[in-house]
Parts: sequence; structure tokens; C-alpha cells
Amino acid sequence: MAELKTQPNEQNVEDFLNAVESETKRQDSFTILELMKQETGAEPIMWGDSIVGFGTYKYKYASGREGEWLVTGFSPRKQNLTLYIMSGFDEYDNLLNKLGKHSTGKSCLYIKKLEDVDQDVLRELVSKSVEHMKETNA
Repeated sequence: MAELKTQPNEQNVEDFLNAVESETKRQDSFTILELMKQETGAEPIMWGDSIVGFGTYKYKYASGREGEWLVTGFSPRKQNLTLYIMSGFDEYDNLLNKLGKHSTGKSCLYIKKLEDVDQDVLRELVSKSVEHMKETNA
């Protein structure tokens, strides 16, 4: 079976974030870094060359493929800030309705800049997702 391309590595998280071109995105990234450190109790680790991850969990698909992935994390992409909410969004409609300007994918929360969202709601969303991941992957 092919191994995932995105793996944890020794790249320095702060060096990565300091290299973000947009000043706003760079500052927002450091704010998200602190939020996720607080909510996970984990130190950040680079995954691949563009994802800052916190914690890990093991997964196994029905096909037999298994691996390890981050519990939560983020990436300051050119288009937007991408937050990885690994529990998905099915249970979080109420929070998403209060969050502010955003869009979602299966496990991705996309925001342009932190000033567009309620940071207390964002913190609660990350916290609940981390809690869910710990409970279901213990």
C-alpha cells in the first residue's frame, strides 16, 4: 500500500509561519497556533511542508488501510486559512452559524482572516472537535 505523502517532520513551525508572505495571515497563523496549543495541550509539529498539526490518532479504513493523522491543525494557504477539524462538522451547526464568514469542506474550515470570525466560537469548535477525536480514538 502506498504511504501518505504528508508525514510529520522536523521542520521548524515558527520558521514556517514567519515565512508566510501576508502580514495579516502570518499574524493570524500565530494566533491560531496559540489557540490550538491551548486547546490540545500538544506541541505543534509540521506535517509535510505546509500543515501545522497537533496530536495524532490512528485510523483504519474498512479496506484495511491504516495510518496516523493529526487530531487538529491548520495551514496558511494562499487563498485562505485552512483549519483541520477532523471530527467533521455534522454536530456543529449551531457553532458554525455563530462563527462568521467561513466555508467548509469535509474536515476543512476555510476562513480568509481571523477578524471575519468570532474567535471564542472558533476556540469552542476546535475544543469540541479535539474532545470528540480523543473520545472516539482512545
